[in-house]
Amino acid sequence: MSITNQFGAPTLFETLAQSSSNTTRLLQSLAVVVVGSLLLIASAKFEIPLQPVPFTFQTLVVLLLGAVFGPTLGLATVLAYLAQGAMGLPVFAGTPEKGIGLAYMVGPTGGYLVGFAVATYVTGWLARAKWDRNIITMAVAMVAGTVIIYAFGVVHLTSLIGYDKAVEFGIKPFVLFDLIKIAAAAVLVPSLWKVFGGKPSDIVSGRS
Repeated sequence: MSITNQFGAPTLFETLAQSSSNTTRLLQSLAVVVVGSLLLIASAKFEIPLQPVPFTFQTLVVLLLGAVFGPTLGLATVLAYLAQGAMGLPVFAGTPEKGIGLAYMVGPTGGYLVGFAVATYVTGWLARAKWDRNIITMAVAMVAGTVIIYAFGVVHLTSLIGYDKAVEFGIKPFVLFDLIKIAAAAVLVPSLWKVFGGKPSDIVSGRS
């Protein structure tokens, strides 16, 4: 039975990495998880040191992982990254200077880290519904993922510094940057479909 019939539409990664061998698919998936977690680490280290939550490119990478890899593989990649951090590896923004391991994960950025996992899955699920093949629906999917990350982040920050400060420091400084990232992803992913697997009309109309 095809991927499309079982789970919805194939993702961009599945379209590019089609293989009839279970072993090959497993190796491809493992490689993707490793590469994806490395991308998350790299995106965490390019930061603007805002307080109490630094600005990074992680939200862009997180949501692109879902859109390109799909809900299961995208989530597995984010969970692998979080597991590395939980084990004490300095993979998060500001580590090891701001602490490592579980102590860091329950700090100000902890809610956002949980939101990463949820947002990746949701964005991947929307990609299975072909929202990643049209600029408008891809933008909506990115907005949905971003709102999820904000929601988890602010709920946790509220428990530490109160709601007003959580919104002031946990959302407002990032909105403009995130809108730029949303626009970039909304153009990038449908364009990749156009090059590697989508029909030109899909990019404008969203037809399959």
